[in-house]
Amino acid sequence: MSRRITQLIVLILQSVACLSLQNDTLSAGVIIRDPETIVSAKQDYKLGFFSPPNTTNRYLGIFFSFSEETVIWVANRDAPLKDSSGAVTLSGDGNLVVLDGTNRTVWSTNVTTTSLINPVVQILDTGNLVLREEASGDALWESFSHPTDVMVQGMRLMQNVNTGKQVLLTAWKNATDPAIGSFTGGLDALSGTPQLVVWDEGRPHWRSGPWNGLIFLGIKEMFYAYLDGFTQVRNDSVGNFFYSRPQNNGLVTISLSSSGSAIRKLWNGEAKRWDVVMSYPENECDVYGTCGPFGSCNSLESPICSCLRGFEPANEDEWGRGNWTNGCRRRKQLRCGDDGFERMRYMKVPDFARASSSRVQDECRTECLGNCSCIAYAYDINIGCMFWSDTLIDTQEFDRVGVDLYVRLSASEFDSHKERNMYIIIGVAVGFVCISVMMFIAWWFIVKRKGNNAQDSSILEAGQMFTTDSTAIVLKNESKEVNIGDLPKFTFEMLANATNQFHEDNLLGRGGFGPVYKGVLANNKEIAVKRLSAESGQGMQEFMNEVIVISKLQHRNLVKLLGGCVEKDEKILIYEYMPNKSLDACLFGPTNPTKKLLDWNMRSSIIEGIGRGILYLHRDSRLRIIHRDLKPSNVLLDQDWNPKISDFGMARIFGGNEDHGSTARVVGTYGYMAPEYGMEGRFSEKSDVYSFGVLILEIIKGKKNTHYFNDELSLSLIGCAWKMWNEGNGLSFVEESIASRETEEEMVRCIQMGLLCVQEYPKDRPSIEIVLSMLSRDIVDLPVPKQPVFAENGSTPGPNGSTQQNVYSNNELTLSVLDGR
Repeated sequence: MSRRITQLIVLILQSVACLSLQNDTLSAGVIIRDPETIVSAKQDYKLGFFSPPNTTNRYLGIFFSFSEETVIWVANRDAPLKDSSGAVTLSGDGNLVVLDGTNRTVWSTNVTTTSLINPVVQILDTGNLVLREEASGDALWESFSHPTDVMVQGMRLMQNVNTGKQVLLTAWKNATDPAIGSFTGGLDALSGTPQLVVWDEGRPHWRSGPWNGLIFLGIKEMFYAYLDGFTQVRNDSVGNFFYSRPQNNGLVTISLSSSGSAIRKLWNGEAKRWDVVMSYPENECDVYGTCGPFGSCNSLESPICSCLRGFEPANEDEWGRGNWTNGCRRRKQLRCGDDGFERMRYMKVPDFARASSSRVQDECRTECLGNCSCIAYAYDINIGCMFWSDTLIDTQEFDRVGVDLYVRLSASEFDSHKERNMYIIIGVAVGFVCISVMMFIAWWFIVKRKGNNAQDSSILEAGQMFTTDSTAIVLKNESKEVNIGDLPKFTFEMLANATNQFHEDNLLGRGGFGPVYKGVLANNKEIAVKRLSAESGQGMQEFMNEVIVISKLQHRNLVKLLGGCVEKDEKILIYEYMPNKSLDACLFGPTNPTKKLLDWNMRSSIIEGIGRGILYLHRDSRLRIIHRDLKPSNVLLDQDWNPKISDFGMARIFGGNEDHGSTARVVGTYGYMAPEYGMEGRFSEKSDVYSFGVLILEIIKGKKNTHYFNDELSLSLIGCAWKMWNEGNGLSFVEESIASRETEEEMVRCIQMGLLCVQEYPKDRPSIEIVLSMLSRDIVDLPVPKQPVFAENGSTPGPNGSTQQNVYSNNELTLSVLDGR
């Protein structure tokens, strides 16, 4: 009888405990044992135990109820529990504590007070975990004041301007370990005008630029539209300066990744995923001090670093090698009372700006001139005057947005400007006269020969894309003019000598455009020479299209165009030489020894690099470009195995609000074409995403899509990937030489990303930004891909049901054209 009473009492106690867990509060005497949780009133946030990916360690954390893998706060981040025996409760002194299986305290709130009466812990609808006295309601400790790596709405990043104490985000050590990593991020209100900064072990890594009450002046996207980011700035009586993120209809987080990126995400309720909205640093210029003191960075230029006007490299040899850390120095020293200012437009202003009470722009110049230590000034209507002394560091040139920066220079600099301007004016005048005479002669010659050569109509069509000016080079017996703009010009003789008269021993490969040769210039610089053959089906239109596109692009994952040559019938492009040839040659060459070097880490890095190159084309360059011919032979590998996308002859530039196009002339390579493009001629960014998905699967399998056929399953490469992944046997799809149980989860995840990219309908495919977020694990949960369209014979149908398979080629720079319908 007594035994039954005991069991009944235990059941009643368990029921009471369970009931206590249904609300948002943890009271004294209640223990939460792994895997129990408490949930906020609106069911958005949970407090409970979790394990990061690829580990069994357990941590107490706060995470979203609808996205439990998104953890916003971790308690015992430096003291993991080794099993699921952990518990959380209120200790005898009123602190919230995490206990291991032996009841040893591994983490505590460490509130030092002797007068805690009826303490309770509550998880609020903001995601804030608060320890307070039940009677008075006074908060004694809160998780928002001790954040980890994520900022949510309502949280404050602040700095006490009296003591310097900060509330900072601290990154995880890596994706599987929430221990404190190298990077911290928060508000810096002491070194000048308030701004957000990411530090790498105390050294600045990225900064947002000054806050003007509406936007951060160093984030160029904010100039186009005020983003719903930080909106409140306030100084209170105790010296706390903070930014607060108010509640709104959208659910936004800002996280600090283990690699130092500040990432802003928006919850997509319809798709049930987090979409990456912004990520900084965005490029090399965003990294703090890339160009050193008095240097200026422009991500659209090559090289990206230059000295501010009136300055020269501090070390010419280092600067020439691309090492800009020592920055620049003045050419002529200041004389204080006899100086002037050089205006630099569209700038991210330097660090250490000192704001002034002056609110009128004209007063900025006067105040700076009157202070011999002032070396630059700028003006913003919401901040007023900003001044700099000592040095100008982390300056960047934006594209058509930004602040005007006025740099103090010696008066003698302006005298040389006047002298130089006079020479320029004289030179321009003389040049104009010469060009006018040459244009008249050329016009007379063209009129005389008009209609003699109908075959040149396609060349004329391509030439109409350009404006004739002093850079024009006569083509086709001087009957038409082709402008290759500011592209460096090479003579045919120079290239013939560099390639030993285009000798077969220097032949790197052959493509639709023509042969590609290795060359060595007189200064021993190695180059790749792409020569349009007379028999090529691709001519001036593709040649000029490549010149237009790639000459305006600069990115570490795009091949660099060094120059061009147009003499008579010769049309030649000169590229940087890639010693490791193409991905096609390295990955699919049956006896290629370099294939053994491509382990999983290298292949994963190549996939990410290709993705970043595509992101630049789609989003980050000054042009918006669809490549339309992404394939392994158009991905080159430099000496460090970094991938570089090449061959832009088929690329299409989008402008304005364009996001898709159509054509009756389908170009590219079947097997890599999206269904809507190959069958109907419709293309968009999602067409490139499809090609990228095929590339991902090829890199994982080590087989070419257009050559692969599984006799046993009667499936193509894509079909085989789908079947094995769908059956939970993804590792069997991976090339045997790199397949490993240690990296199985990562490889299978990559297969799933590839399958998401090759889905039939463009709307189902993720954008390239989302794919990169998946690769970096900023998006942890992946959607389930739909079954892709694939043919059982291993080829992809072309227009009118035709198919084509490309033969293996090891050329570096190829161009393929297929005219459909």
